[in-house]
Amino acid sequence: MKLRVCVRLKCLWFYVCPQERRREFEANLEKEGLELETEDKSDSKDHKTYFLKIHAPWNVLAKYADILKIKVPFKESDFPHGREVPLEFLSCPFRLPDSIIHPQPDYFTSPFDKNKVEFFLISDKSTFFPPSTRNRIVYYILAHCPYYSEGRKDREKTGIKRLLSNGTYTAAFPLHDVTRNSEPESERYNLYKHWARFLCFYKEQPLNLISKEICDAEVGGSILMCPLCDKKCPFWKLNSTCLSSWQSHLFDNEGTVFFAIFMGIWVTLFLEFWKRRQARLEYEWDLVDFEEEQQQLQIRPEFEIKCTNRRLNKITQVPFKCARYSLSAATVLFWISLIVACIIGVIAYRLAVYAAFASIIKDPMRRIQLVGRFITPQLATSVTASCINFVIIMILNFFYERVAIWITDLEIPKTHLEYENRLTMKMFLFQFVNYYSSCFYVAFFKGKFVGYPGDYSYMFGKWSKLRNEECDPGGCLIELTTQLVIVMAGKQLWGNIQEIVLGRCCKKEGSRWEQDYILLNFTQLGLFYEYLEMVIQFGFITLFVASFPLAPLLALCNNILEIRVDAWKFTTQFRRPVASKARNIGAWKEILNAVAILSVVTNAFIMAFTSDMIPRMVYLYAISRDKSMKGYISNSLSVYNISQIPKTNMPEENWYDNSTVTCRYRDYRYPPGHMREYDHTMQFWHILAAKMAFIIIMEHVVFVVKFFVAWLIPDVPSDVKARIKRERFLIQEYLHNYEVERLKLQLSASFITEPHSETTLTPDMTLTSDKLEVLSEC
Repeated sequence: MKLRVCVRLKCLWFYVCPQERRREFEANLEKEGLELETEDKSDSKDHKTYFLKIHAPWNVLAKYADILKIKVPFKESDFPHGREVPLEFLSCPFRLPDSIIHPQPDYFTSPFDKNKVEFFLISDKSTFFPPSTRNRIVYYILAHCPYYSEGRKDREKTGIKRLLSNGTYTAAFPLHDVTRNSEPESERYNLYKHWARFLCFYKEQPLNLISKEICDAEVGGSILMCPLCDKKCPFWKLNSTCLSSWQSHLFDNEGTVFFAIFMGIWVTLFLEFWKRRQARLEYEWDLVDFEEEQQQLQIRPEFEIKCTNRRLNKITQVPFKCARYSLSAATVLFWISLIVACIIGVIAYRLAVYAAFASIIKDPMRRIQLVGRFITPQLATSVTASCINFVIIMILNFFYERVAIWITDLEIPKTHLEYENRLTMKMFLFQFVNYYSSCFYVAFFKGKFVGYPGDYSYMFGKWSKLRNEECDPGGCLIELTTQLVIVMAGKQLWGNIQEIVLGRCCKKEGSRWEQDYILLNFTQLGLFYEYLEMVIQFGFITLFVASFPLAPLLALCNNILEIRVDAWKFTTQFRRPVASKARNIGAWKEILNAVAILSVVTNAFIMAFTSDMIPRMVYLYAISRDKSMKGYISNSLSVYNISQIPKTNMPEENWYDNSTVTCRYRDYRYPPGHMREYDHTMQFWHILAAKMAFIIIMEHVVFVVKFFVAWLIPDVPSDVKARIKRERFLIQEYLHNYEVERLKLQLSASFITEPHSETTLTPDMTLTSDKLEVLSEC
């Protein structure tokens, strides 16, 4: 029975290779006090694999718990257990039963001191340290233990990571709990049954366990529009965009403004309540002030090995690594430039292929086939370009993940926290540009630098013949929505498919260590990619929510599925990860705050420049005589004389009535014959001023509310603050009483052996028996 407990709680396992390094490493592990036990290869399923079991006895656990300053209970909490959410009874259907959660009493905790064992609440040494602490301590020893003999020293030969990389061992991992039906009390079994199943999606997360005028035939059908590209694009009727204009109006309306403002405030509420939840978990999981300990104690073995012979800065005493940082920055800039080049390539594709689609589809209103009425050149170009862009995104992600890890390793960060923060910034910066750059192009650049008939703007100059894209008469918002749907939904779908396909159902044969050995390895960066995925999703539902209000709903559906897929992976497909601690989500918190602030700016600009809301409002309140939208479409389109269109811009075939002498285009310019022919009208400048005023007003309103809400909601709940203060007070009080009692016992023992002698406390201070009573009353 003792061996079974030891195996389940204290062990990591190895598959063994080269003998010399293995012998030295295992000898040094035994010197550290670990107990080793090797399973014979004849007992393994393939009769070739050795499994080395490592046990950590009490003295080793106590020693390293002291070194790592691991917090353990010293007194049961006298605070009433409070919930952060009021009306607790409403959440009962969503909570897991106590028989599954096994709620533990609250304790006040203090860093462990092996010389003051009696101070802590130790009822059973074999279960005092939880499994997470045990495997964390063992892995810390493995990561810092050398594999050279005592007579010679080689700093390069240190740690289990290097032994895994050079083939000495093929795996190192802690064991899972038993998941057989015969032992349903296993935490892993309960997690699989009550968390990983899709039908449990409504349960809590067990964190402690893991336009009408356009469509009118008399209005839109009578307006002839100028060609949207050179040569291949014909003249077309405005009502051919009836469907896309109707779709655009679903999201481009006055209600979208209030929704965008609401989302800007919601982001702040989300982050503030997350901070409160984080503060509560930080206290419950003994992570208060942990970051400072981590910075000082958990130095990466790679830093200790590689930063020994480097020239130090005379002032900061930090090794010079300017060359490495310069190479890292240059690599990041190169890959970001590569993304921008790919986006430019996709834009060039849109410009070149649009003409091809236009020549095939021609004028949708002249097509007899049903498909021709629903597929326009703009839609076909937008969908295919978005799909190509998505494929490029996935390919670049695959390569840059490896490049980011390589250049971060090159910088040799000192601690694990510093390593993760640097990698986080590189990966997020890259993926921000990778995922959002195409959306920024559609939102803020497409249709803004078109020119007008007779003076069009070209992407690479007129020689390229790639005329800048125009937006539909209803605006570019529907194209931005299409881009978001394809990229966001495609990313989520691909991610879930990839996670399911990469998972594998393992055969439940052989010993427990063999079953765990064939599971997938949960790397140190396993959770990093989960955080990255959620933060990118957070950007999609905040930065561009004004163009796609359904994005939050799409994200919610994805997360319900994502949680079940992840739960299934963690409980059935992955080895048990090595326990590690972190006070908070690190650099991700600052990234979320930055995205939240940027989202206010992007949504304000989308509503002002991408949406058609401001021109409509200006027309309604400043132009329209009867205060209605009648005549708005004709007002928003400028007139151009067809005879003045250069031959290079004219279509090869004319599908219009030759009696028509003018065509319309989307802009606010004076008509032909005016003294300021084709210059911008005053209405253009009024609309521009209204857009800028809207941006300033919306940003200030949202920011004022955001900062007020952030000030109003404290980051740390009041009961958590009180618990922390109470715990610190009790640590001082109990430690003082503990030291006094221990000193009294020492003095009493001294008086029994030498009743007339003085007990020396320090070289220059003595304490006699007549002072003992005074001391005990202090």
